[in-house]
Amino acid sequence: MSIATGTFVLQMKMEPGLDLGDGAQTGSFRFDKQFSGALEATSVVQMISAGNPASGSAAYVAIERIAGALDGRSGSFMTCHRGIMDGGAVSLEVDIVPGSGSDGLEGIRGKMTIRIDAGVHHYELDYSL
Repeated sequence: MSIATGTFVLQMKMEPGLDLGDGAQTGSFRFDKQFSGALEATSVVQMISAGNPASGSAAYVAIERIAGALDGRSGSFMTCHRGIMDGGAVSLEVDIVPGSGSDGLEGIRGKMTIRIDAGVHHYELDYSL
């Protein structure tokens, strides 16, 4: 496995949520990201969330397409996010979608870790090609 690290910035756009019935709704968001570091890329994320933010509990799922260069190899790949917030405790899984790599990133597999320190988003991508 190789490890790529760096930072990213993002812009969020809220989109219409989905009516699940009986007053339950999802939040729907689009994020545009710019990665720097070992991953020089842009991405588009489509996210759906649900829960009770006032209690600190919610969940989200998202699909992301990342396109650019990873350690000098150009191409694209997709990730799948699954996040749970339970009373303030956070669990986040970001997996590379198998078979989604293109061009120089064909065959990529792995996981991404995201952390936020003092408002700065950091990533660590553990991957194999």
